[in-house]
Amino acid sequence: MSRLRALLLLVALVLAAALGYLAYLSRPQPRPPLTASGTIEAEEIAVAAELGGRVARLAVEAGQTVKQGQVLFALDDALLQAQHRQAQAALQAAQTRVDLAQAQLRVAEAQYDLARQQAHQAAQEARLQAWFTDPPNAFNLPLWYFTHQEALDAAQAAVERAAQARQEALDNLAHLQNTLIAGDLQAAETRLAQARAEYLAAQAMLDRAEAQRDAALKEQAQQRLDAARNALEAAQADYDRLLTQQQAQDLLEARAQAAVAQENYDAALDRWYALQWGDAAPQVRLAEAQLQQAQAALQQAQAAVEQAQANLNSIEVQLQKTIVRAPADGVVMALNLRVGEVVQPGVPVLTLGQLDRLTITVYIPEDRLGDLQVGQRARLTVDAFPHETFSAVVTRIADRAEYTPRNVQTVEGRKTMVFAVELRIEDPSGRLKPGMPADVSFEQ
Repeated sequence: MSRLRALLLLVALVLAAALGYLAYLSRPQPRPPLTASGTIEAEEIAVAAELGGRVARLAVEAGQTVKQGQVLFALDDALLQAQHRQAQAALQAAQTRVDLAQAQLRVAEAQYDLARQQAHQAAQEARLQAWFTDPPNAFNLPLWYFTHQEALDAAQAAVERAAQARQEALDNLAHLQNTLIAGDLQAAETRLAQARAEYLAAQAMLDRAEAQRDAALKEQAQQRLDAARNALEAAQADYDRLLTQQQAQDLLEARAQAAVAQENYDAALDRWYALQWGDAAPQVRLAEAQLQQAQAALQQAQAAVEQAQANLNSIEVQLQKTIVRAPADGVVMALNLRVGEVVQPGVPVLTLGQLDRLTITVYIPEDRLGDLQVGQRARLTVDAFPHETFSAVVTRIADRAEYTPRNVQTVEGRKTMVFAVELRIEDPSGRLKPGMPADVSFEQ
């Protein structure tokens, strides 16, 4: 009985041990620490000239530490310097034209003030007339009722209406003069005018001959006068005969209308001119136009100065760009440049590394990507300092995997897929350098 118990106890112990071992094997095993290796890098800045040209001076060499704003190299600026001198001369010339325009403007202002003063003094009598002259019987309003400008506008409107009426009368006369009778009447008028002139000349000759004692001279002068009188009477008779025709009467009436319309237009002009006193005087308007012209000339000269200044500023900006400076503190890591070479705008010729911004890129297998996140800290070691560790922070995890070979579909093949992980290295002492190999251990 005791032997059976001992056997059962032994069996129970074996079963318990087996179950415990199985339980131990089935529980999740802790993942090993995530580590990776890479090479320390510095953030790089590619430096290029904004302008193209020949390198005239090289101020740095490879491996040199530079500060922000320090001169790296300079381009030949001989052409720009010549253009700069031309732009300065153009600016000075433009400023001189402004000074001249300002002086001309002051003269125009003085002439305008003088013209107004003289015009107002000359118009004193015309201004007072409206206060001391009774209005015509046809008007119920006093002469001072309307302002000078209103009277001037009314007179100008009267001139325009008179000009239109004159043109209509002249058009009607021109239409009638195209008729046959108009040509005959014109010829008759011409003969009558010539006959009248010859008669008057003969009469004057006879008066001079009678003052002489020569009878033959008097006789010849009398014969000439008689002939001239006969020619005048004949021309008058021809003219009178034509006047009996209706077309001739219409033509004479049209001429009378044209004459009246012309005189009405001239009278309207006289009235309009008479009202042009004070600020409306021609000399004031001329002085005002000259003043406006001087103001426009000054504005144009000032615009030319602004254009010349802008051109000068543009050249000065280009001159500044012939000197290429360091955009930030760093070390000259690559220098593909020599004095005398021609650089193209925008083509990098120098590389600056920022040692205070060190990074390292490592590659993590896909099955360990879930153990990482941006901002996670890590420890970094390098062979140069075997007993020291440096801190790093995950700043970027690639969105796409990289693997070799491509298009792997097996589980084993997928394990070769890796993701790039970039970390920022914290090295206040500045002992780490680009190119150092380093091992990274991520904190869990």
